[in-house]
Amino acid sequence: MTKMADGMPLLSASTQRTLADKLYEKRKNAAREVEAIIRGLVVQQDHARISSLINILVHDFALSPQSNHRKGGLIGLAAATMGLGAEAAQHLEKIIPPVLNSFTDQDSRVRYYSCEALYNIAKVTRGELVLYFNDIFDALCKLSADSDPSVQQAAHLLDRLVKDIVTESDQFSIEEFIPLLRERMNVLNPFVRQFLVGWITVLDSVPDIDMLGFLPDFLDGLFNMLSDSSHEIRQQADSALAEFLQEIKNAPSVDYGKMAEILVQRAAFPDEFTRLTSFTWLNEFVKLSGEQLVPYYADILGAILPAISDKEEKIRVVARETNEELRNIKAEPADGFDIGPVLVIARRELGSDWEATRLEALRWIALLLDRHRTEVLSFLDDIFPALLSSLSDTSDEVVSLVLEVQACIAGDAQHFHRLMVFLVHKFKIEQTLLEKRGTLALRRLCTLLDAERVYRELATIFEQETDLEFATTMVQALNLILLTAPELAEMRSLLKQSLLNPAGRDLFVSLSASWCHSPIATVSLCLLAQAYHHASSVIQALGESDINVNLLVQVDKLVRLLETPTFAYLRLQLLEPGRYPSLLKTLYGLLMLLPQQSAAFKILRTRLKTVPSQTFMHMQTSLPPSEFPGLSAIRRTASAGGTYSQILSHIPTLQSSSANEDGERSSDSINGPLGINFAAQLKQFEYMQHQHHLYQSQNKPPRRTLTPPPPQNGHHPPRTSDDVADSIRRMRAPSQVRMPQQRSSYRS
Repeated sequence: MTKMADGMPLLSASTQRTLADKLYEKRKNAAREVEAIIRGLVVQQDHARISSLINILVHDFALSPQSNHRKGGLIGLAAATMGLGAEAAQHLEKIIPPVLNSFTDQDSRVRYYSCEALYNIAKVTRGELVLYFNDIFDALCKLSADSDPSVQQAAHLLDRLVKDIVTESDQFSIEEFIPLLRERMNVLNPFVRQFLVGWITVLDSVPDIDMLGFLPDFLDGLFNMLSDSSHEIRQQADSALAEFLQEIKNAPSVDYGKMAEILVQRAAFPDEFTRLTSFTWLNEFVKLSGEQLVPYYADILGAILPAISDKEEKIRVVARETNEELRNIKAEPADGFDIGPVLVIARRELGSDWEATRLEALRWIALLLDRHRTEVLSFLDDIFPALLSSLSDTSDEVVSLVLEVQACIAGDAQHFHRLMVFLVHKFKIEQTLLEKRGTLALRRLCTLLDAERVYRELATIFEQETDLEFATTMVQALNLILLTAPELAEMRSLLKQSLLNPAGRDLFVSLSASWCHSPIATVSLCLLAQAYHHASSVIQALGESDINVNLLVQVDKLVRLLETPTFAYLRLQLLEPGRYPSLLKTLYGLLMLLPQQSAAFKILRTRLKTVPSQTFMHMQTSLPPSEFPGLSAIRRTASAGGTYSQILSHIPTLQSSSANEDGERSSDSINGPLGINFAAQLKQFEYMQHQHHLYQSQNKPPRRTLTPPPPQNGHHPPRTSDDVADSIRRMRAPSQVRMPQQRSSYRS
């Protein structure tokens, strides 16, 4: 045992026994004796014996296996520090470690007395204790979650004292403390979290400590606390975050980038409050310094777009506002703006389950195309398939916006052709897309890209299409749009001038080749162009081929379209049958194709009954002014079910001179007035129909003709058209079909 110079031990045997007594009062009395001995040695400046005595207290007591010895050692070290007074700083490196080591003692009373001892040591040393702050903070962090309430209370008192010391000290190093704080922020224990938030708040309140500069190091931990099960912890974390956000608004310089990465991650967190706070911060960041966030555009956008469709309304509102703020920032590639990742995010969100998100993704693509067209087009191979897939979207608004983006891409000739080819291919592989979205897509593109340009390009594509059945379907769809869509009114007007206007002629010729895929589409085009002679020639050519249900359905549709405003001019021309005999021949040809019991037959027959017999307007001078020759005979033959050739025999052929004079545009079998070779057109039509016949015989079983197959198991086959199919079935029993009664005369 270490002795004094006179041979006496530093601690008497009695003092040592009392210091290890189980009673606190006796240990306290022994601690007073230790304090007195230390004071005496301080007066003598005998630091060697002071160190020796401290060693005794550490090794024989504080680190003893006996709990009472450890308790005595702790109170003895506190007493020694009090005895040292101002001289304590040079001995703290021996005193502090054993005290902190006792913070993890298995005996809760030892842990309690370790807090008490350090409290007394701190009161004496004050600022000198800051040098050991990290170790003390780590120990207190563990004690804050102690299972013993008395230990927790003691640790709390010690924590308050240490906070006071740190806030007063000018030796505290925030740089050394932050790594420890960052490590501890991941702890889930609620008591530890309260302890950490408390320290963050205290340190942030110290003017000389720049906690804002180190915010990225512990920001994620604070956001993680927003989803804690304890309302108090959530409230404390939210309060701390609100204070930091206010400081950011007032700070001249902030590192937004690192924090933006954290916010983006937290924006996808399941907890609604965490997401809302994240978007609130992102919103403020974009407003405060959007330019600094340019390199993080893609990440921020990847968080915002899904949130636009969030189930929580507050989040949706903030996300939309942030999105608008982000769109208003005009970033350039020279500033570090990388368009590729932004397009990747937009393309990804095109597959979102939520319509609002898909719409906003499309608006971003459109915005980038407007601002950085060249750069976006370099990624066309990546985004174009996704845009085409979006045509199948269930939302009309999404499809419309997709078409706007595609139209924007197709501003250049090369991209226009590519768009048309891709669109046709998409319709070809997805039949349902053509059925559900084909009309919308084509009409919208006609509006955005010029209808004539779209139709010319599509006509060129379908003229070379090898899948003839698909080509027929597309031509029929295009023809129906041409005849009905308001967007194509100007194009219809141009086609009406095909026999007078070079531009109309060119358009008619460019469409006619592909329109040959569908006989009735060809007839419709001729009626629109007022090339009635060619229309009647096409109908006559149909007599040499099989008349199937699909053809009759198309005839049915055309007859109904003839009653629409689009063909009002044609119906008015029927007032002058002498002037337009080929028109009359065409309409009677259509009538002869239809089953007599179909609704279309009745509609067209009713219309033809209104054709006046008196031909006093623009008649040939060689004809008597009383009645158009053969008109009554035509009606009687049609009512009696006569053949088309019998009907045509009653319709005179006008001389070309008088036809030109009266107004029926000369459409003879060779050339029209503007050089349209209708003879070649007819040959082309016949050739195309022959190709269709070969294609059907090679690729599909024969189509159903006018005579349907016999019923199976007593059931008739499914209907293909409401009126036409009914009429076909009636034709199986001609004896049961009632023919219309012949009329002896027709009223004018």
